[in-house]
Amino acid sequence: MPSHAAAPFFVISLASAVALVACPRPSVEPASKLTPPTVPDSLRAPDGDVLVAKVLAKGTQNYECRTTDNTTYAWKLVGPDADLSDETGKSVGHHYVGPTWESTDGSKVVGEVKAKADAPDGQGIPWLLLKATSTSGTGVFSKVTSIQRVDTTAGLAPSTGCDAQHVGAHQNIAYRGTYYFYSAR
Repeated sequence: MPSHAAAPFFVISLASAVALVACPRPSVEPASKLTPPTVPDSLRAPDGDVLVAKVLAKGTQNYECRTTDNTTYAWKLVGPDADLSDETGKSVGHHYVGPTWESTDGSKVVGEVKAKADAPDGQGIPWLLLKATSTSGTGVFSKVTSIQRVDTTAGLAPSTGCDAQHVGAHQNIAYRGTYYFYSAR
């Protein structure tokens, strides 16, 4: 028969367990279940990098009409603004100017484009390989060394509407994509 002294310990332990389960945490596919995407050789992660996370992005690619010499006008990428989710649709972070990926666990990674390839369907923004230029925090993005953007849908810059009368105008174009994050062994 259990003593009464043991009961409070059990209650505290059960309460602690419930609190841990109830805490919001980012949910990314376990690394052991991840498979790198099929990409052109130029977009392969560096040798020695290990796939640690996969997230889905849904948001906008944001453009501004700019000129370089008062005779040439073009839509230039300002940056993304996208929600990041896992395969079940659960929010796991945000993607924004930098380009920066920030997890709900507080970790961040900022990347720099190293290589790009046209989306296979010609309708989406380019697929990319990025190198991490900085990381912070202690969570899922804290040790990322490289990032791939693949499976893109839409998001291309407008093909019209940027001229002398529209310099400074903004267009936010909906897009979707998948990001794979790698860390060095």
